[in-house]
Amino acid sequence: MILANIPSPPQGVWHLGPIPIRAYALCIITGVIVALWLTNRRYTARGGNPDVVWDAAIVAIPAGIIGGRLYHVITDYDKYFGEGKNPWQALNVSGGGLGIWGAIALGTLAVWLLFRHKGLPLAPFADAAAPAVILAQGIGRLGNWFNQELYGRPTDVPWALDIYYRADPEGNFAPLTGRSTGEVIASVHPTFLYELIWNLFVFALLLWADRRFRLGHGRVFALYVAGYSFGRSIVELMRADEANLILGLRVNTWVSAIWFVVALVIFFTLSRGRETPREVDPEFNAGEGTEPDSAAAPATGEYRSGVTIHTPSSPDR
Repeated sequence: MILANIPSPPQGVWHLGPIPIRAYALCIITGVIVALWLTNRRYTARGGNPDVVWDAAIVAIPAGIIGGRLYHVITDYDKYFGEGKNPWQALNVSGGGLGIWGAIALGTLAVWLLFRHKGLPLAPFADAAAPAVILAQGIGRLGNWFNQELYGRPTDVPWALDIYYRADPEGNFAPLTGRSTGEVIASVHPTFLYELIWNLFVFALLLWADRRFRLGHGRVFALYVAGYSFGRSIVELMRADEANLILGLRVNTWVSAIWFVVALVIFFTLSRGRETPREVDPEFNAGEGTEPDSAAAPATGEYRSGVTIHTPSSPDR
């Protein structure tokens, strides 16, 4: 049986009265919720205080959005600055454009500052969050499908993605906010799908490696950066949308390749083994024993590195 082309959604925005409901935003929100749930489970299993996860979310989410937008605007500055351009559009996040590298960088910086203020090591939290982050990225890629963006070059493979002509009620071309007329503009490589599948693969790899080798001290996070970077560098070579180039290659290709090498070096230089609960959060685990426990959390694939952790009952925890 010959597979049919993958259709794009007829629209990416619905209106509830005057309020626009954007599929891209819903995908991002869903990814964040799933990431918070999984990070909470994994950090608690490592001996961390679950309240810290919510504190981290409060600083990481806005910082990630700001960082993602800054990266996009900087690497695609010609879309917003210059003759005939409207610089104020650089602030229009709803119009699309969030660079994942900027989101990771500024989000991580914000969480690092928070953990430094709290006097807690960042590495155990980063290791707990890494699989959740890559899973959230995969969910977020569905937003690119609704927006008909970040696709690859034209192709005739059976799984090609059909890009529709979208128009507003007046018939004007509106790729983000319009509705499909049924006309297929092009059939292209669904690079959003390639990256989604790769993200799910890296997600499974991180859970397996963390469980099998009891990774700690930031090595899960380093493996996440290396794994994501490798796949992203390949996907970038398939994309056809406009982008700034350096020596004939897209900026994101260079960034991904550099981070792949850096992350691998860091992975192999970090300490082996996993932190004990007392190392993760001495105050939260005060009074806990130190005998190893092989109890695992089946749903998330991680091991506790100390005895079974009992949540203290004092209200200030």
